[in-house]
Amino acid sequence: MGKSTFQMAIPLFMAALMAAIFSQTSAVSLSKGSFKDNFDIMWSESNFKASPDGQIWYLSLDQETGCGFQTKQRYRFGWFSMKLKLVGGDSAGVVTAYYMCSENGAGPTRDELDFEFLGNRTGQPYLVQTNVYQNGTGGREMRHMLWFDPTEDYHTYSILWNNHQIVFFVDRVPIRVYKNNGESNSFFPNQKPMYLFSSIWNADDWATRGGLEKTDWKKAPFVLSYKD
Repeated sequence: MGKSTFQMAIPLFMAALMAAIFSQTSAVSLSKGSFKDNFDIMWSESNFKASPDGQIWYLSLDQETGCGFQTKQRYRFGWFSMKLKLVGGDSAGVVTAYYMCSENGAGPTRDELDFEFLGNRTGQPYLVQTNVYQNGTGGREMRHMLWFDPTEDYHTYSILWNNHQIVFFVDRVPIRVYKNNGESNSFFPNQKPMYLFSSIWNADDWATRGGLEKTDWKKAPFVLSYKD
């Protein structure tokens, strides 16, 4: 995860592509049990809350700390999907990360697939940043404009990962396709199983207008939620 130059990406509305993509892998299924059946809190458990039925989860960021969680298991290839409602209002400097990584920390040889949601001032659009790492090297950032307000309702963000391609989806619309060119020196992570992570954290040194817009801590706590 990290900084980026701005690059727009056009959604690929192609039925043939969708059919080919979904035929190449099966979904990774997590049980509908409690949160702790499938996930571990990475830090600041006090900033994690759940609804009484356990089906909606809340992560918050305050001036002291954010919060994050990860799956108990690692996976090599599959369809990975979450429903998120992002921080509303003035969220400049706040980053929500939803990503896959082969290591628990940002190790020097990690593989990683990123969704990062970059907060903004009230009324300004969120940007979504995607990135791909192999053996600790990234530099494949791409930024995307959403066609809706991601703070008003839950939307589904998904990653398809197989030996042929990595596809990032928003509400089942592919916004980025990253291909394996099949060559021996191909920059394509396909050897290391990965955990699934999500977190909220302060990144006001770069996230909004290159760091010009700082987090307004008077608006804290910043809360996002997940369901299903």
